[in-house]
Amino acid sequence: MSIIIWTIVVITVLGILLALVLYLVAMRFKVEEDPRIDLVEKAMPGANCGGCGFAGCRAFAESAVKSGSLDGHFCPVGGNDTMSAVAGILGYEVKAQAPRVAVVRCNGTCSARPKTNTYDGYPSCKVKAQLYSGDTACSFGCLGCGDCVEACQFGALSMDVETGLPVVDQEKCTACGACVKACPKAIIELRPMGPRGMREYVSCVNRDKGPAAKKACANACIGCGICVKTCTHEAIVLENNVAYIDASKCKLCRECEAMCPTGAIHGVNFPKPLDKEAVKTRIKERQLKAKEAANV
Repeated sequence: MSIIIWTIVVITVLGILLALVLYLVAMRFKVEEDPRIDLVEKAMPGANCGGCGFAGCRAFAESAVKSGSLDGHFCPVGGNDTMSAVAGILGYEVKAQAPRVAVVRCNGTCSARPKTNTYDGYPSCKVKAQLYSGDTACSFGCLGCGDCVEACQFGALSMDVETGLPVVDQEKCTACGACVKACPKAIIELRPMGPRGMREYVSCVNRDKGPAAKKACANACIGCGICVKTCTHEAIVLENNVAYIDASKCKLCRECEAMCPTGAIHGVNFPKPLDKEAVKTRIKERQLKAKEAANV
């Protein structure tokens, strides 16, 4: 009986001594943490999506506090309201940023981009991309397995069964960029949402030359350059056989959309349907006046 009692006593004393040693070591090597980090973290939305470029909201808060400014720091989920709250806590200045939204730059629907192969494997765009170029003759387009849908934490993406392409719900999209990272074909881009949600973009990333791109997909950009010549604001560039619209220069006149021969340029959230013939007439009249002025 005495052996048991002494065993308990010895173990208890050792436990107390070890606890005391651990406490003293912890106090000796304790790292003082700025209390503002906790305040900033509480002001964050808590999505921990990584859209800000940091591992999570805590990492963002630590960097913001230690950086001494909010340059290079922006929470896409919380947006300008969250950043204003963070700036108030830290006493920093912050510039408001225009809201952005994910845009799917592929219009290779099932009808426009017929299949040439049949994939019978694990349903993942990443896996499929590592095995071969895709089910169609277009090696640049959407693979249709929905990796982007799974990556979205906010339910802003869904697959359209009829077209075989992902669809973005503008109201739910936070522009966190998770879908951009998940897409192995890099067809998803974060673009400015635009005034009242209106925006123009080229829904294609096919870099093949015109005939090959057109053969692979009826809706492809064929690199004809008509949109570049039409735009009077120098908002469109043609690189690697595909057009791209600079949102910062685009005036939303929709002339490029009307002139595109394949319908690769899309206008979103405009209040009225595009009257292509009226726009083409307007362009012709402008060009005619320009020629007349040049001849004077």
